[in-house]
Amino acid sequence: MTALRVLILAYDGVEALDFAGPFEVFTTASRVSHRVQPGTAAPFEVASVALTPPGRPVQARAGLQLLADHTVASNPAADVLIVPGGVVDAPMASPETLRWIADCAADAQIVASVCTGVFLLAKSGVVAQEAVTTHWEDIADLRAQFPKLDVREDVRWVDTGRIVSSAGISAGIDMSLHLVERLAGRALAERTARQMDYAWTHNSSHPSA
Repeated sequence: MTALRVLILAYDGVEALDFAGPFEVFTTASRVSHRVQPGTAAPFEVASVALTPPGRPVQARAGLQLLADHTVASNPAADVLIVPGGVVDAPMASPETLRWIADCAADAQIVASVCTGVFLLAKSGVVAQEAVTTHWEDIADLRAQFPKLDVREDVRWVDTGRIVSSAGISAGIDMSLHLVERLAGRALAERTARQMDYAWTHNSSHPSA
């Protein structure tokens, strides 16, 4: 089985756990899978891509610095594209960034957002009328800016098939475990949560097509 490439976007102002939560889930899932089935291919290959010049770290919200594997200029491809939230004003105002998100999403099997990352998916046209969610504090703003979206609240994530979105910050971990279940099976998702010593919250929304 060929590993699915999980690409996580990073930009100045990204919320650290929005980025690190999914990173931890998918890398842990591959590590646990290898432990359970030695000699088999890892189910996921995880990489990060930055909206910064080559060699310059991304400065996450609150100052944590991240050095990504790729820049958008290198145009890395993704099977699963994850767009974290944070302070999204600058990427929302960047046509080049929005174009890259739209182009990368077009070829991805699954496009997922964490927290306010869904604003970037909406602004780039990746989501237009789908059911989505975001951080509870940003629900009203999302509805106001993108009134055609079906914005859900009081759920940890929303799965419409190709588009998956999560509520705020730590909910990205729950959503990522859900994606591990979808792509590699329930047993691996549960083992991953156990390895992370994480109480996986399962409440979610699966709108009908």
